Amino acid sequence: MIEAQFSGQKISSNSEDAFMLFEKSRFGEKLSNKIEYSLVEALFLLKEEKLDLFSNSKKLSDEQAMKKARALDKKIEIKLAVFADLRKKGFIVKTALKFGADFRIYDRGIHPGEDHAKWILFVTKDTDAMHWQDFAAKNRVAHSTKKNLLIAIVDEEADVSYYEVSWIRP
Repeated sequence: MIEAQFSGQKISSNSEDAFMLFEKSRFGEKLSNKIEYSLVEALFLLKEEKLDLFSNSKKLSDEQAMKKARALDKKIEIKLAVFADLRKKGFIVKTALKFGADFRIYDRGIHPGEDHAKWILFVTKDTDAMHWQDFAAKNRVAHSTKKNLLIAIVDEEADVSYYEVSWIRP
């Protein structure tokens, strides 16, 4: 079991199990002496019972961890639904803040650092409206980063539908 610390906005572990899981499945980012997890990665591993999360030396329950995560990211629940769905399908999913997106997705069998992500992904609820200007901006970001645009729409039951958008040259 991985023991990770939730400190401020960062979640990290220096356990041997964390390094082993990183090598096997690319969870987290490897720093010199620890593995640092995104919020969604840590929550997924917590729900999968592969990680125990601590804050100020106290073990957090799933509910406590989710409450702390919600305070940092109001979309965390729908992001977690998408992250879990894609990881269970065999994709490597990483954050994409520098692209202005929710995630970057690596095709099955590709690890970050070996090749570039195939998609950038934006997450939304089925009840949220997306204006054409927002859609065009997201598509432009994907095109300028040489990635395909993937939009994940999460319904009330946390089921996810994906729409891939790519440019076609006539």
